Amino acid sequence: MKAASVVLLFVPLFPSVSRSQSPFDGTWVIDTSKNRNFAAEKPITFSLADGMFREGHRVVKADGKDQKVPATGYWDTVCVRIVDDHTVEVTSKKAGKPMFTETDTVSADGNTLTQVVKDTTEAEAVTFESVFRRLAPAPPGVHVLSGSWQIFKQSRSANSTIIKYKCTSQGFSAETPLGERLDAKFDGKFYQIEDDPAHTMVSVKLINPYTVEQTNVRDGKVVFVVRLEVTPDGKAIHASSESKEDGSVKSWELHKQPK
Repeated sequence: MKAASVVLLFVPLFPSVSRSQSPFDGTWVIDTSKNRNFAAEKPITFSLADGMFREGHRVVKADGKDQKVPATGYWDTVCVRIVDDHTVEVTSKKAGKPMFTETDTVSADGNTLTQVVKDTTEAEAVTFESVFRRLAPAPPGVHVLSGSWQIFKQSRSANSTIIKYKCTSQGFSAETPLGERLDAKFDGKFYQIEDDPAHTMVSVKLINPYTVEQTNVRDGKVVFVVRLEVTPDGKAIHASSESKEDGSVKSWELHKQPK
């Protein structure tokens, strides 16, 4: 889920700008009023039957107890609790500390899923709310959460939308009010994001004066690649992220905050 939280974005210099001043210096804000291209995103699939919860490759007992799962940088146990016949809570922990708490609630008619994720890996909690529509009826005799769902709306808490940049001709730095920070050079090497429990490493490649490609690596594997395209007026960034784990693509937009 960390991929649903704040992603550090970095941008290149325009050739016409002074070496001492970049149009990207300052504060940027993710525009939550503009929806992503949700139709292009892969559906998510849940199965909750016979006391077992399945989501993708993850299979755990739905008994409300912490269970060991293959460790990632963000969790090593998962607890699935059936709250009622329309609500399920999934808590992911690392070394006993809650990292993400996901509450999945299906509407009374069974056709809409509201998923609220509370991310407590940051200096202060971040909340994401996603709304999905059902793609097919749930099989008989299973929890109503079961089935495939397509996202069509998402919002996030304001504290997860702010990113500050400082760019030079040699490299860049980026930081959020929540404590994430990265200083890197345009040299093809990987640099670690500070205050990231998974110790994500980042390398940035300048494609052209308006486009940069950011490669994120965890445990020696590329997890996703972010492509950033800056608008000619320097007031917005169009961003997209491709997961190398499942091939899913997400997009979003940032606007520069007035000084």
